Amino acid sequence: MTVGVSAANTHDSHALKPLVNALPAIRSRRGPRRRKPAKLHADKAYDIPALRDWLRRRGIIPRIARKGIESADKLGRHRWVIERTIAWLTGYRRLIIRYERKPSHYLAFLVLGATITCYKKLAK
Repeated sequence: MTVGVSAANTHDSHALKPLVNALPAIRSRRGPRRRKPAKLHADKAYDIPALRDWLRRRGIIPRIARKGIESADKLGRHRWVIERTIAWLTGYRRLIIRYERKPSHYLAFLVLGATITCYKKLAK
């Protein structure tokens, strides 16, 4: 699990590299732990050739809708997972409106909310 906080006026694509680099090792049943995901699904906001090249150099297959060529409908079933998770996080009152002045405090509440949400879903 990796979460991040950025300023409101920064483009989403600037946060992609730090979030991918912060992913923990993925435990697998057999073999060594994977250090990277196999694919990355993203919407048209991340359609930047430099980001695609960076992902390919890391061995990650980019599944990014192209601007002006592809519709975003193909990513709908993968994007729904992200939208659903964000909806779960808005169930925590403290995360709906940012009351904290320091980003580190808000990030701590965000990590706590994500951890509780993961625990609830895994405990079912």
